[in-house]
Amino acid sequence: MKLEISLFRFDYKSDYLPYYTKNFVKVKNEKTLLDILNNINIEQPFGFENSVDFYLCINGIYTKASISLEEVVKNFGNEITIEPISIRRAHTDLLINDADFQERLKVLSEFIEEEDKLKYQEYKIYFYASNTINYEYDYIGDAILLLAYDLIEKNKANEQEILESLKEYDCGIQYHTSLKNRIFNIDSSIEEKITTLKTKLGVSRNIKEQEFSLEKKNILDFGNFNEIKEIKHDFNDFNLAYFKGLEEDSQTSDLLAKLEAKYINTSSMNTDLALDTFHINPEFTLKLASTVMLDAFDNSADLLIVDNEKTFELFDSNRKSLAKACGREITIPVVHKNELVKLAIGAHEEVKETLTKHIVDPEIV
Repeated sequence: MKLEISLFRFDYKSDYLPYYTKNFVKVKNEKTLLDILNNINIEQPFGFENSVDFYLCINGIYTKASISLEEVVKNFGNEITIEPISIRRAHTDLLINDADFQERLKVLSEFIEEEDKLKYQEYKIYFYASNTINYEYDYIGDAILLLAYDLIEKNKANEQEILESLKEYDCGIQYHTSLKNRIFNIDSSIEEKITTLKTKLGVSRNIKEQEFSLEKKNILDFGNFNEIKEIKHDFNDFNLAYFKGLEEDSQTSDLLAKLEAKYINTSSMNTDLALDTFHINPEFTLKLASTVMLDAFDNSADLLIVDNEKTFELFDSNRKSLAKACGREITIPVVHKNELVKLAIGAHEEVKETLTKHIVDPEIV
């Protein structure tokens, strides 16, 4: 087995910008990624921790150096990019300055003991894996939220005071975005604990109850998903981006697999848009949504495909607000999966009823 590894390199003492070195590795008796890092280090010394618990990123996904090579190849392929868990905080290759992570402990300082500090260190990956800190650098951090959950479980008498401490932090839990698609083999209980805290703090609202149109209300009935008997238009001249969010829709995926379009799949297409706290932080959700749309546009997508009405409403009905959020006009058309299938099977007259009512008309009929 061979691996092609692009390894992040940066020395704050001498480098103005980070760079990547190519490493072509022929696997012999190595079992884990840590084994490979140690071998590379012999020939080309670089900064990392020789520990199975050392956190790093593989192709943008957060994990530990203990990950087996079998898992690496199965999930990421033979060509991988290895980066630190925070490029912003990197000082020597894969090593970072974690002062921002340590500083957040002050939020719960009056409730913690030495054993709690040790537990907090185990949560470091959740702090840096959060997509939120790419937009809101002062975010409280998911590590503190998890520690707060533990402290409440340990001593229920402190629950209200701990919740009050979380509530007083300006950039708090209402800015949380899911870690689900960002950490390799994440324990599902992590998100469950944060959701529990959201409920206790009353910041979450059912997405079906949210009003996502800040500008012109655009009420469209997309009807039902048509059965695919025959593809009459295969979209072979189109580049399609599909925003999955946290859960991929099987109908949409099956449809895209039947079309001959070029499929653009970037990491932003799997992100959380913090929809359950839109009523509190509309500007934050718009920042996240504008990144998705610009990512699709900048990768030459002709259409952005969505699979539910609420996401369509967010993307299509807030063009001016989205442009303000990212500083660029966003003109990429958004198409619901029910419209895409109608286009594919040739039900053009039926689909015209909704396409012509889009804020940005796809003009493909």
